[in-house]
Amino acid sequence: MLFTSLGLSEPILKAIEETGYTEPTPIQAKAIPLVLEGKDVLAAAQTGTGKTAGFTLPLLERMIQSQKPTTVSKGKPKRHIRALILTPTRELAAQIAENVDMYAKYLPYKSTVIFGGVNINRQISTLKQGVDILIATPGRLLDLASQKMVDLSKVEVLVLDEADRMLDMGFIHDMKKVVKLIPKNRQTLLFSATFSKEIKALAAGFQTNPFIVEVAAQNKTADRIAQLVHPVDKSKKRELLYKLISEGQWHQVLVFTRTKHGANKLCEYLEQQGINSAAIHGNKSQGARTKALANFKANSIRVLVATDIAARGIDIDMLPHVVNFELPNVPEDYVHRIGRTGRAGREGEAVSLVCVDENDYLRGIERLISQQIKKVVVEGFEVDASIKAEPINQGGGRGRRGGGGGQRPSNGNGNSRGGNASGGGEQKRSNSRSRTNNRGARNNSRGSSE
Repeated sequence: MLFTSLGLSEPILKAIEETGYTEPTPIQAKAIPLVLEGKDVLAAAQTGTGKTAGFTLPLLERMIQSQKPTTVSKGKPKRHIRALILTPTRELAAQIAENVDMYAKYLPYKSTVIFGGVNINRQISTLKQGVDILIATPGRLLDLASQKMVDLSKVEVLVLDEADRMLDMGFIHDMKKVVKLIPKNRQTLLFSATFSKEIKALAAGFQTNPFIVEVAAQNKTADRIAQLVHPVDKSKKRELLYKLISEGQWHQVLVFTRTKHGANKLCEYLEQQGINSAAIHGNKSQGARTKALANFKANSIRVLVATDIAARGIDIDMLPHVVNFELPNVPEDYVHRIGRTGRAGREGEAVSLVCVDENDYLRGIERLISQQIKKVVVEGFEVDASIKAEPINQGGGRGRRGGGGGQRPSNGNGNSRGGNASGGGEQKRSNSRSRTNNRGARNNSRGSSE
């Protein structure tokens, strides 16, 4: 199948051609026709398989086909927000905005992206000029809505990217507020790599008779990602990571930690060992996050140490290595983390350093992805069998959201309503998706996003 057979207009096809793509991915081939028919869609596919284009391309085509009469105000065409795309993080919002601009370059539509951590007045100014497509994180969107600076009354299409995160306890209340601001008669598209049964049940409240599109088994990791676990004592993880990077001559490595403090400390250690590194997490300013990511993509830094804020939204061509320095406490986050490598059919490697405290987390991940991950003990880093498992301290401050999303912060840090925001978003939050493991039921906490 070629893009030319999907019913897309010439301006869109021209933009696609310039990207070098000719054939749609399976998720695109299945989702695009349904979206073009005006159906509500719940789509699940592995990370790195082109989900963004899967909703962006037909969204643009629908806008072409349903052209509205242009109203004129003070001699200029008056634009209304016709499509609203919501994402959990700033990085993902910015990435989607780039894709929208790329595919709409030969169309007359204007788009913009809004999120916390940057000057709100510039965003207000852009919105006043009028936009057709708005990409946003929920917190900043509600900030602007409370100030009557954004009008969502004419939205025709609502898209939730990384919909599982958008519908869990960290965002569900904000999502319900947003839905009240947009027309009931709309098309709703939900896209993600992972959907639990609980999230699917919540999604039913946002969609009407949705078509479910799945191009792979639920929560399956990409076949081209080589997964490996190195059992290791907690106290030796840093040294093992250094050995892997230096002796393996890894030159571009994305490393995940569980907390912001852990990310900072690991970055400091790597720098001391002569490995150029940077940290990215919710306490970093948006400028610092943008710079660190840009430097990592440009290979001017060797290691990017991140919390789960980077698990969704970082798209790096041919990223060879992802390392879980610490396993996530929610299994689905493992799928999103390692999905930063092995994208667009390329090969990648995902290595997890697992101490005895994390064995239950590992078992939960293996159950989710329905496979046993190969374990290899590195010589000199054998596990001390006398060390007993201890409860994992998640870190972070309880009960506050930040960085332009989630809820209003309960203290002075993070994003405040109606002002210029900074800081924000890795704090613990209640999760609706409680998991049951060998220790019994546990209530998960996850770092909130923007």
